[in-house]
Amino acid sequence: MSPNTPPRVRGFDYRGARRYFVTVCTHRRQPWFADRRQASTLAEQLPPFFESRGFVVLAYCLMPDHLHALVEAQSEQSDFQAFVKRFKQTTGFRHRQLTRNALWQPGFHERVLRNDEASPAVVRYILENPVRAGLAKQIGEYPFAGSGVYDLASLRTAWEEQA
Repeated sequence: MSPNTPPRVRGFDYRGARRYFVTVCTHRRQPWFADRRQASTLAEQLPPFFESRGFVVLAYCLMPDHLHALVEAQSEQSDFQAFVKRFKQTTGFRHRQLTRNALWQPGFHERVLRNDEASPAVVRYILENPVRAGLAKQIGEYPFAGSGVYDLASLRTAWEEQA
């Protein structure tokens, strides 16, 4: 493991039907996704990529230099670590082909959610990210945030429940 790679929880099995709040940062925090075309391309690919590998995207936000996502594994065979590695490899490879630059920094940060009550708070954090960063004035305005499962009204409801 690289000294810059966040450590995983020792002894924890990242397989199974669990929910994860994951943050993946761009290489050297480069604002690759400030480019609307790059951000749109990745945002459109997120839910289908995750779903094709047994994960559902409950909420996501693609900021200029990082990605936040709340994902849920759909089976006991779902392997979160392998999934994130594959996601970063696939998207990073495409990015390198186009730009000759690395897309992601090593590793990722995750939090395993333990109960249903935690999801609305994480959804709120994810959706407020562009508002806090000054990229949008209100929830729903930022084009690179959403869900593979819920429409904007449902996400707003989850957000407002935590207000």
